[in-house]
Order: sequence, then structure tokens, then C-alpha cells
Amino acid sequence: MTRDRPTTAWLRHVRAGDGRPIYLALVDALETAMREGELQPGDQLPPQRVVADQLGVDFTTITRGYGAARGRGLVEGAVGRGTFVRRRAMEDEAGLVDLSMNLPPPPQGVSLATLLKETTAAILDRTDVATLMAYHAGPGAPGQRAAGAAWLAPALGPIGSERIVVSPGAQSALTAVLTMIASPGAGLVVEPLTYPGIIALTARLGLRLIPCPVDAEGFLPEVLARLCAEQKPAAVYLVPTTRNPVATTMGLARRREIAATVLASDAWLIEDDPYSRLFDSPLPAIASLAPERSFHIATLSKTLSPGLRTAFVSTPTAAMARQVADALHATALMGSPLTTAIAIRWLRDGTAERILAGVRREARMRRALAAEVLPAAQGDAEGLHVWLDLPPGLDTNGFRTLAAARGLALVASDAFATTPDAPVGLRISLGGPAKASLLRQALDHVSALLKPPLII
Repeated sequence: MTRDRPTTAWLRHVRAGDGRPIYLALVDALETAMREGELQPGDQLPPQRVVADQLGVDFTTITRGYGAARGRGLVEGAVGRGTFVRRRAMEDEAGLVDLSMNLPPPPQGVSLATLLKETTAAILDRTDVATLMAYHAGPGAPGQRAAGAAWLAPALGPIGSERIVVSPGAQSALTAVLTMIASPGAGLVVEPLTYPGIIALTARLGLRLIPCPVDAEGFLPEVLARLCAEQKPAAVYLVPTTRNPVATTMGLARRREIAATVLASDAWLIEDDPYSRLFDSPLPAIASLAPERSFHIATLSKTLSPGLRTAFVSTPTAAMARQVADALHATALMGSPLTTAIAIRWLRDGTAERILAGVRREARMRRALAAEVLPAAQGDAEGLHVWLDLPPGLDTNGFRTLAAARGLALVASDAFATTPDAPVGLRISLGGPAKASLLRQALDHVSALLKPPLII
């Protein structure tokens, strides 16, 4: 339970006169009060001028202290409401740093908690609640589909909103598309290492995975063409931007070759694209090069927040958009009207771009940090994860156990493998830890674990 009024009692912990700047002493006092339970998550801090008067220092010193506390992840600000003790992240509660789940990092300069409160209040204030919370069938309201088309445009180019479907997440979209275009027993071409969600989904739907050899950019076009001719797959699935899990991006020339290969076959293309909007200037989506044979799926989970449970599907035609919507209704019924409304409002009013800009800044800083600690890791400068090759034959289960003993949750190549001879490595996600300092500690532990002798 939080207090109704800010407290100043914790200021007694400020220790001046030991050579440290007062603003740092203020941050340390705040951390001490939080550690001892005197300040609880959600408690409001006193206004900066009140603190300045009580400590007998100038206002700018306190402003600097509050800013440093925000940088450490101790507090968060709400414009017009004040500064609050930040609610603890999951790793603080569980004692485990999660490097296994790909999440966008906390956006720099933006408080998601504040935005959620304000946006939810505005939606409930201006929308009929009964209508908002009713069943919503179909591909999405016209305004929602238009907002999705605009969000996809940097990678996909201009697209009519009648070809867009609003989906409750990318996994639901993949389920809907695959159930629509593939019957049990049909084949799906994938990379030797691919998204675990597609592996689980194809097993559930009774589809065959057809691994296609790759190089540093992705599918080898000549091999893909041969597989399409010989195996007659229902579809080709790929993540061309910040490939999951190996973290590299397919170049434009290769994208054109893949598009031409798919167009020359009877297969559909399913382009899973969660990461393109993290780039200032993303490469053209493959679906923009072969629109008549492509389904393009872009979730907001990796660019804004997974809690929004919103993704957009671009389909070849308006008729196919209606078919995808029907398949979604049969498998997922509908998304949450409230979280969808939040997502669409953010897309329309520019809030999404502000969040995205903050995520980009933080993601690039964390990627640079990973390059410093783990120079052998590969990945885009804008990426949320890196890939680290490991020696063939390494006991990845033993490695993960050893990492867990050090408080790290890691995911290795066996979770992504579609063939026994797939490369061995680690996908290290950078966005999960709430603070960059915690990420550095975790990466230092990974670096130490990788020093010889390794567990073989």
C-alpha cells in the first residue's frame, strides 16, 4: 500500500561531508530507505524544492539527484503528478536475471506506467464501456487497420488498410495464417535455427518442418528453389530482420532473390517481422517485393511492449484479410479490446513513436555494452539480442544449470534447432533486465562462464 502524501523522513540517511557530491548522497539515501523498507514501491517522493529547503542546498543539486536516481532505475516520474519509487522488476523479486526472453528494454525518457494510467483513464472517460468491453469480431475497425498500415509503412511501404488484420499477438496471427493455407502433413521451409514458437505451432498443427541451409544472411536462394520444387511446401517462413536467434539481418539483394524464388514457386511466404521498426531506416520487407504471395506479421511486443498483445497482419488481398480474420476468430476469438484501444491510441497520437525512440536509444546502448563485454557475440546495433557461437558438442543443459546457479536464465540453440546438425550457441537477450547495470553484471557472469575449461 502506498502513502497518500510524500514523506521526507528518509532524508535523514543523507550523509554529507564525506567528499561525495550531495546529489549522490541523496541517491544513496534513497536506495538505503528502499532497501530497509522505509520507502515502498509506488511511494511518492517530496517535491524537489521541499528537499532542497530541508537539506539546505540549491534546487539544481536535487534535480540532479532525482535524475541520477531515475538513471539507476530507482524512481520514475509522472508529468504533473510527481516522482515515485519505481516498482521492482521481476528479477529483483525472484533473484534471477532473465537473458532468455526477448523483450524491449525500458524506454529511455518515457514512463510506460504513467502512460498506461493516463491513456486508460482517457479511453474510459471518452468511450462507452459497454461497447468497449463487448465482443469485437472481424479484422479490426477501419481506424485500427489504418493505424496498423501506417505503422507498417516504413518497412512494408504504402498498403491499403483493407489488407490489414488486427491480431492479439504474433503467435495468434501465425496460427490463423497456417491453419488457413496449410493442411496437416504439409511442409514449412524454415532455417536450421528458428523461432521456437513456429516449431511448437507446426508440431501442434501436424506440419512438417523442412530446414533449408543458410549463410550469414539467411536462406541460400538456389537451395530454397530446389526445396520448393521437390518438397512442394505450403509456405516459407523466415525472420529476415535481426534473424531469430542468430541476430543478423538479410540484405536487400538477398531479399529480392528470396522474393523471386517464392514467386516462381507455389509456396506462400510468411514474413515474421518483429524488429524492423527498431531501425531508423529499415530495409524493405520481403512482402513488399512479393505482395501477391506474402503474409507479413509485425507485433508490437518487441518495439513497444508485449503486454499490449497487438500485432498486424498484411495479407495479399482484402478477401484473404477476411479469411485470416475468420481463422483468428476460430482460434483466438478476439484480442483484448482495452489493450488494443491503448495500442491504437498510441499509434495515432504519436505516443508509440516516443516510446519507440526511447526503446531504440536504450537498445543501442545495451547492444554496445554487450559488444564491450562479449566482443565475439554477433548482432545488429539496433538488436534486442545477440548470438554467441559455442563449441560443437558442448553440454548446453549443463551450461544452463551452471548459469542458473549464478542467477542467470539463458536459452541455448537446442530451443531453436530444426535439424540435429544446427549450430551450437546462445541467444542472449538484452532487454529483460530492468537496469543496464544489472545487464552488465549478468554479461560479466556469462563471460566468466565461457572462459576455459568449458563444460563439454
